[in-house]
Amino acid sequence: MDIALLILGGLLIMLGMAGSFLPVIPGPLTSWFGLLSLHYTSKVVQDWHLLGWTLAVALIVMALDYLIPIWGTKAFGGTKAGAIGATVGLLVGLFIPPFGIIFGPFIGALAGELNKNADRKVALKAALGSFLGFLSGVLLKFIVSFIYLLFFASTAWKAFDSWF
Repeated sequence: MDIALLILGGLLIMLGMAGSFLPVIPGPLTSWFGLLSLHYTSKVVQDWHLLGWTLAVALIVMALDYLIPIWGTKAFGGTKAGAIGATVGLLVGLFIPPFGIIFGPFIGALAGELNKNADRKVALKAALGSFLGFLSGVLLKFIVSFIYLLFFASTAWKAFDSWF
């Protein structure tokens, strides 16, 4: 059972890292479930303080992931249409890897802003704000998920001799 929990935890950590880029998977929270899985093995000393703090961070990052693109869009004069366009652009961009994931949100935000505002200069500036906000959220989620990967690897490695 311990090996199954170890493998499940590792898969959840990896899925969480992928979720940093995919909008349908909550990256850090999924990675946190990987940490939780590891801590339920009999080989690892349960550190509920670590799990509590990492859960709090995952939930805060989830909230920030929704707020940062909005702040970025508003800071650059954008509208809700630009933020929605960035999300749609990301979803479409998933089917055109790797550049679709990078440029999809920007193109989507630009299309959303142009649909709402005929002034191209204003729309371009707002699309840039939406895109930068989106990238900031992705970077934040990836950093947190990567730190969770390091916690996972470190904890699993400390108990390496007892796994097999």
